[in-house]
Amino acid sequence: MATGATLRDERLYLKAEHLQKTGSFKARGMSNRIATLTPEARERGVITLSAGNAGQAYGWAGRAVGVPVTVVMPAGAVRSKVEACLGYGARVVLHGDHVGDTFAEMERIRDVEGLTFVHPFNDPAVIAGNGTAGLEFLEDVPDLDLLVVGVGGGGLISGVAAAAKGMRPGIRVIGVEPERSNAMSLALERNEVVTIQPRSVADGLGAPFAGVWTLAMARLHVDDIVLLDDPTILAGLRFALERLKQVVEPAGAAALAAVLAGRIEIRDRERVGVLLSGGNVEVSRLGELMAAAGPLPGGAT
Repeated sequence: MATGATLRDERLYLKAEHLQKTGSFKARGMSNRIATLTPEARERGVITLSAGNAGQAYGWAGRAVGVPVTVVMPAGAVRSKVEACLGYGARVVLHGDHVGDTFAEMERIRDVEGLTFVHPFNDPAVIAGNGTAGLEFLEDVPDLDLLVVGVGGGGLISGVAAAAKGMRPGIRVIGVEPERSNAMSLALERNEVVTIQPRSVADGLGAPFAGVWTLAMARLHVDDIVLLDDPTILAGLRFALERLKQVVEPAGAAALAAVLAGRIEIRDRERVGVLLSGGNVEVSRLGELMAAAGPLPGGAT
């Protein structure tokens, strides 16, 4: 559901994907990917790697249709996300302090056990499933002028941008990345996939690279990407909790933070849509995260 509010002289609409099943938009894409599996792949099971949200979504989608799911996560993954993956029925393997080590372990298990790798973002079925969030947003608010979306590997923004521009060609789509987890920005700048070591409090936006599929779609459909520092991202989280009474994780608050901080150019009388993309924050860290939040320019209310 999209809800309307006033921000300065503009109209702001928020899509509450943090209230989606498994706590993020990823239930959309992962359900769609699981639906495309062959009977043989369903029987053997699938494997993915994830900081948490994709793993939860695959666990939930797999359990719904009886597909075993293995999720390989970094050793330092957020504990609440690990527990949620387990709670949705996935087998969790914790391995590696570097994404390269985690990926290598995923490949080893995949090969030994004959599992099918299902990508957390760089897959046409995942992208198409995620795009349904854009379709719903435009169905609720058909005259949106601007859509702001957080960016990790690009699985959300590529699907949402394609869907939104298919319904409303003139809409602008702006992505938001953490300054130190800027795989998509670098890939667009260099016109090729770039591997990085992501470092941000917004772990849900910490993809080590933008995929070939997501990069190609972002190049076609995304108008711009802005970068935010961690304190500004956390200011968005704090605003959501204190003013909206909504609990979102740092990754889920990034798009809202960019708008509130004035980092997005908003034209006169534009209707602005923001995706609150995830709410899987570790509750025990909320106080710490809020204390690290920076100020919002002008004291946004």
